[in-house]
Amino acid sequence: MRKHVGLLAQRPAPLPMSIYENVSYGMHIHQMRKGRLEYKEAVKHYLELAGLWDEVKKRLHEPATSLSIGQQQRLCLARGLAVEPEVILGDEPTSALDPISSQHIEKKLLELKSQYTTVIVTHTLRQAKRLGDYAIFMYLGEVVEAGPAREVFNNPREERTRAYLEGLF
Repeated sequence: MRKHVGLLAQRPAPLPMSIYENVSYGMHIHQMRKGRLEYKEAVKHYLELAGLWDEVKKRLHEPATSLSIGQQQRLCLARGLAVEPEVILGDEPTSALDPISSQHIEKKLLELKSQYTTVIVTHTLRQAKRLGDYAIFMYLGEVVEAGPAREVFNNPREERTRAYLEGLF
């Protein structure tokens, strides 16, 4: 399962190792690449994909925990992408971030959705509207309404969806 889903959790969880090792960790476990040069190229590629390479290229062997929270979240995105998943799962991926870091993550998720299936769990309606192509509104574990995001947000069929969108609960 870990190979098929790249997880981006609420709070970044860098592994207690270097920036480089955080990205290459999954590749080693899954024996995805052989040879030192291939690992180096892959780490660079996934850090670039996550929008972090320019900020860390001279610090690859420093502890991942030395990065800011926003950088740690992008590192976790790079680590998730490095196992070449089918799905990127974001569980409130920007809830612990400042607005600028949140914007970085959202921008990357928008870019990546043409290459990956992305599933985002969020309580932030504006974020769901910005990122979603398809929306599912759940209440107390029940799927209340699902459909194309524009339809769900602009013309909800269900009264509970409408009430939630209007801020009534």
